[in-house]
Amino acid sequence: MVTGMPRPRIHDPERMLDAAERLVADRGPEELTVRLLAREAGVPNSTIYHAFGSLPALIGQTWLRAATFFLDEQERLVGQALASGDPVAAVVAAAGTPAVVAGARPDAARLMITVPPDRVLGPQLPEDLTEALHALDKRLVRLLVRLARAQWGRGDGAAVEVITACVVDLPTALLRRELVTGHVGSAGRDRLAAAVRAVLSLPPPDRPGRRPLSGKD
Repeated sequence: MVTGMPRPRIHDPERMLDAAERLVADRGPEELTVRLLAREAGVPNSTIYHAFGSLPALIGQTWLRAATFFLDEQERLVGQALASGDPVAAVVAAAGTPAVVAGARPDAARLMITVPPDRVLGPQLPEDLTEALHALDKRLVRLLVRLARAQWGRGDGAAVEVITACVVDLPTALLRRELVTGHVGSAGRDRLAAAVRAVLSLPPPDRPGRRPLSGKD
């Protein structure tokens, strides 16, 4: 064995993704550059290209990792609430997922609340990442349908729209400012829960010829 030679540096892709998650949450995907990320992660520019192939691929992987963690937590919280037989609590739990994620991974929570997937998807994104993002979207649709059926016994578009308002729109409106700061207080959680319960107090409209959503399309 040759002695006196420096050991090669091994750069952890997760560390680069952590840095990208923070930068994209702070600045948006449009402002991220390889040079900026390399400086933040403490790696050469070439290491980023070697690990991810391209900047769009890195951004897509960053968003996919954060969104997967978020949806895993959301499904877990919903499952716990439904197991107790309380469908309203399940929707409240789904809506409150950003606050839970913020406690474990604040940058991921900020990323999910500030960067929609259409700012990540694009022609330069590798096909496998595009497929993975679409698969994640279908998982979310299945969760929304599950909540609608638990709440009203129906999974059509009108019912899912109401659940989407509770799980997506209300948290974005009520928690965005607190999530940007990295902390959601009890008052913010309580306001969100009250708003969700108020929305759920009225059933969705009964549209003629309603078509169930499955998340498989």
